[in-house]
Amino acid sequence: MSLDIESRRVRETIAGLGHDGDEPICAYIYDLENLRRHAQSMRDALPPRCQLYYAVKANAEPAVLDTLAPLVDGFEVASGGELRWLHQQQATSPLLFGGPGKLDSELALAVALPDCSLHVESLGELERLARIAAGVGKRVSIYLRMNMVVPGIADTRLMMGGKPTPFGMEEDTLPQALACLRQSPWLHLEGFHFHLMSHQLDAGMQLQLVRAYLDIVARWRREHAVEVQVLNAGGGFGVDYADPVRSFNWLRFCDGLRQLLAGRDNDPILRFEPGRYVTAACGYYVMEVLDIKRNHGEWFAIARGGTHHFRTPPAQGHDHPFFVLRGAATPTIEHQHVTVVGQLCTPKDVLARLQPVQALAPGDRVVFPLAGAYAWNISHQQFLMHPPPRMVFLAAEKAA
Repeated sequence: MSLDIESRRVRETIAGLGHDGDEPICAYIYDLENLRRHAQSMRDALPPRCQLYYAVKANAEPAVLDTLAPLVDGFEVASGGELRWLHQQQATSPLLFGGPGKLDSELALAVALPDCSLHVESLGELERLARIAAGVGKRVSIYLRMNMVVPGIADTRLMMGGKPTPFGMEEDTLPQALACLRQSPWLHLEGFHFHLMSHQLDAGMQLQLVRAYLDIVARWRREHAVEVQVLNAGGGFGVDYADPVRSFNWLRFCDGLRQLLAGRDNDPILRFEPGRYVTAACGYYVMEVLDIKRNHGEWFAIARGGTHHFRTPPAQGHDHPFFVLRGAATPTIEHQHVTVVGQLCTPKDVLARLQPVQALAPGDRVVFPLAGAYAWNISHQQFLMHPPPRMVFLAAEKAA
């Protein structure tokens, strides 16, 4: 993973941030050049007959989408709101619409858009979509999302399938789904969608999973006389926030894919739709220290902002890594362990607990890297009505 988490460019930008009038600093910094280079490296590493989509739930900021649009084959959305937003922001890009609980109005919107296909989650959704497509007389490309048990695959801490979940269909419903498709001239089966796990850190295990998907689809093609063009293997490539070098190894995975796909020219195109792994490293959350105090033997740094801006640490259950940009003030503490908290009146507003610092004083800036995915967009932004952080985007270079 491309992790330039303390780049000079970012440090200089943070150091140069002026106060919001008389108020201390609280901001997100997005390094779009780092994002562009990382996405380009992911794209370049993929073998032939593989596609790269971006799962926008991770971060749908317009500048992020604009940076990624030339580098990805399309965007995956998981709600009607995201669908509208992406059509507004990236009107010419192919879209995939997935997720359970789609409304009829959302299905109708997807059908009406010029280049949008759907991941169908259930027989009921398939029947509703068939009626909507027939009502407007438009042929729609779909993928059947399947919830499969794959023997020998270890669990991650966020399993989307392989056990009872709201996602996808069991294999024994496939004959009914195919019968529905044969009865509807308005639905075209483009492929199958699998997404069994998120937070995957093991590239070797992910290769085993992709091999199993390919073998399953090959069996279905034989047993059901069905042809498909694409196998969507989902996303879920993990980021280890506590030890970033242990994050998913994309280059190793792509090297293994090349070996796996050698001689399998009759297999469908493989599609991947990562989100977190694409954007996590481009974002930084910056908090200015307001106060430092000792309470029952523990040092606390209270900083402007908090988990209502940056919910990633409690959502993931970790102490988020950070670095300190020192100001001019004499240190209040030196060579101590400190717990970094925000301004919320709850003991859960903790971003990092008992972490070592060389020196810290009010006015210093605490910088949390790996804040580019599932961060601002998943936070309880209106809690206590604190103002939002400043948003700063460092421009990407123009691709040659």
